[in-house]
Amino acid sequence: MALNKKENHHHLLLHSNSSSESNSSPSSPSCSPRRRPSSPSAPPPHYNNRTRRRFDLRKPQNRISSSFMVLIRNLRFLLVLPLLYISVFCIYVGNFADIVNQSPLPGSIYRSPEIFIKLLPQIQSDNASSLQLSSVWKYDHGRKSQKACADTSIVQHSGLSDSRGYLIVDANGGLNQQRSSICNAVAVAGILNAVLVIPRFEFHNIWQDSSDFGDIYDTDHFISTLESHVTVIRELPKVLMEQYDYNISNILNIRVKAWAPVSYYLGEVQSILHEKGVIRIAPFANRLAMEIPPNFQYLRCLTNYKALKFADPISALAEQLVQRMIEKSTKTDGKYVAVHLRFEEDMVAFSCCIYDGGETEKMEMEAAREKGWRDKFKRKTYIIRPGLNRINGKCPMTPLEVGMMLRGMGFGNNTSIYLASGKIYQAERNLAPLLQMFPLLQTKESLATLDELAPFEGYASRLAALDYTVCLYSEVFVTTQGGNFPHFLMGHRRFLYGHAKTIKPDKSKLVLLLQNTSISWNTLKGQMEAMFAKSNREGKMLLKTKMGSRRTSVYAYPSEECMCVEGSSYSTPG
Repeated sequence: MALNKKENHHHLLLHSNSSSESNSSPSSPSCSPRRRPSSPSAPPPHYNNRTRRRFDLRKPQNRISSSFMVLIRNLRFLLVLPLLYISVFCIYVGNFADIVNQSPLPGSIYRSPEIFIKLLPQIQSDNASSLQLSSVWKYDHGRKSQKACADTSIVQHSGLSDSRGYLIVDANGGLNQQRSSICNAVAVAGILNAVLVIPRFEFHNIWQDSSDFGDIYDTDHFISTLESHVTVIRELPKVLMEQYDYNISNILNIRVKAWAPVSYYLGEVQSILHEKGVIRIAPFANRLAMEIPPNFQYLRCLTNYKALKFADPISALAEQLVQRMIEKSTKTDGKYVAVHLRFEEDMVAFSCCIYDGGETEKMEMEAAREKGWRDKFKRKTYIIRPGLNRINGKCPMTPLEVGMMLRGMGFGNNTSIYLASGKIYQAERNLAPLLQMFPLLQTKESLATLDELAPFEGYASRLAALDYTVCLYSEVFVTTQGGNFPHFLMGHRRFLYGHAKTIKPDKSKLVLLLQNTSISWNTLKGQMEAMFAKSNREGKMLLKTKMGSRRTSVYAYPSEECMCVEGSSYSTPG
């Protein structure tokens, strides 16, 4: 609020200055005709006694005329200012067509259900799959094709020198944002030569997960894997805890800027660590630059692909789910497609997109936004534009849209689909069309028994870990919305297998196709096949071109330093 008042005060000052300038200068300098400079003592060439007689202000009629001209000029500015304000407003809010309710922009309206109903008979009759999962991609061609470790010296360490203090970090967000924080924390501990305390997980009202590090990851495996590189301890020594009254919050919390380079930690943070002996960095998400020296980049890779192993309860059930998914995919030689679907209530609410739920959907989304983000979406500075969000590909894909896309790409109705997701918004209604197109659809809830899932209920990150593992071993992975989950998963699959098939749809193009109610199935199918081919090409090209740039996420595109990591906490199935 203070910032808004300051901005308003600044605006008032500007308006006051503009008004004063207008009053003192009736005509704008940019609009005034240019005049030649003349000597103060000599009248201008065109000035003569006749002119002076015509505009003698001592005469009443000339004074009235002059005042009228000044008034007209001032009125001109009074008329221009409102027009200028309206112009800026229109630019800020968007196209004037939106304001006056003219025809909606192409792709801005959700009409996928209409198209599905129209094309369903053709979709159902087109059951022959043009894609054979057994030939889409094979595990045998995976990581062998990638470059070997570029510089073996980065994994050779002379041993741990005396540490300069203890580092505590708070990992916030969901499963994979926390994973990013953990990997970065290990690298920062190496940069600062600090002892790392097992990262703490923040509780968030959206995720509703109170899990600790040991509930999700194998703590002993984590410590032992890193022991030759970074010292990791479970908790601060008792003598230090006593100094801070056994309250971590009493420890100095350093606010580190986002994407901080190594030089920042060495120049700004290290001296404080030496002085205090223990520091805390919270929040810690994205607090380390992607481009860092190879030896510290290696620590990230070692942590991500080897040190972070899911805890035994998660690993045991996840492996069973993978095996059951393979057994249920006999029609496709044990191969299956994994789809990461982000159509949970909180995701739909956050996107501010409009679907086909009418007034009920509107009320439910407003309630969800109020619950999760309080008044964030009601602020005057926050402008909600559902149509533009959809055009720009920011709206979560519905199960119906995913099904039409995959059927158009050539996946037949005998394809086994694993759906990785939280609780789908209005699941019964929204999943029905997807089940019509892919009856062999499975989820963790359908693969596991109620008793098996009972220990995981109420823990979003633990449930996400089950989805992560089943997706990791899929033949094809489909991402529909972006975010940390597919970001990490695509990188992990690249690390294990090389170019693991990933479908990343062009959503901006897709919404245009799915608003055209006159589109034929053959036309839509042709466009989807082209989109599939493009996704395949880009997957191969990005792996080659982006690995050289450390501005690209090392988690999505494993660097050459990652190839120096021997072994993995994950092995290929079978």
